[in-house]
Amino acid sequence: MNEINIQAHIDKFKDTPGGLLPLMHSIQDDFGYIPEESYPLISQSMNLSVAEIHGFVSFYHHFRTKKTGKNIIQVCRAESCQAMNVRHLEQYIKNKLGIDYHEMTDDQKFSLEPVYCLGNCACSPSIMINDEVYGRVTEEKVDQLIKDYK
Repeated sequence: MNEINIQAHIDKFKDTPGGLLPLMHSIQDDFGYIPEESYPLISQSMNLSVAEIHGFVSFYHHFRTKKTGKNIIQVCRAESCQAMNVRHLEQYIKNKLGIDYHEMTDDQKFSLEPVYCLGNCACSPSIMINDEVYGRVTEEKVDQLIKDYK
């Protein structure tokens, strides 16, 4: 963690009403995650406890506390995707990448995360890679997408 970079983000948002949310987005945009080591610095500057910072970060599903792979694959776990056998698909992806949820491949190219709705229910099962949503996903489509993103 680069304390100087974290402090620059804090300085930008510390006097902004409701500045914690844009601060966290800013840090994650810069680092790719929010380092837990930054919590004491953030808490002191924002006049909040470390527990409040941890609670804030863990409340929002979007925030990550660990470094992720270059490409983040999110598998939708909502009801529509469950009805379309996403459990089989998620197991296929885990086996294909050799990782479980919240892990990163050895080559640091992929991370795998569960998500609880991508808003693509009509095209279940769905996954999202980075900012791109894919529907009606099959094993063959997973193979092609992983190849394309490598």
